[in-house]
Amino acid sequence: MDVKRVKDYIYWLYYQYQLVTCSYVLEPWEQSMFHTITVTVVAMVVYTAYVFVPIHVRLALEFFSQIFGAQPDSPV
Repeated sequence: MDVKRVKDYIYWLYYQYQLVTCSYVLEPWEQSMFHTITVTVVAMVVYTAYVFVPIHVRLALEFFSQIFGAQPDSPV
């Protein structure tokens, strides 16, 4: 893939982000604050999903395996 095409695609994605969030009408200092808050919130959501989703999936699998008749593992 051409580097220029990748660069143009990333610029297009950023432009779409600005259009969707209407951040293109903000002043530069407001844009930096908005982007900082947005990145922080997205990072917190990704971290929370990374930490807690596997735990909930495991608990759900244990719950449904007990409901549908699977025998729990007994310690030897």
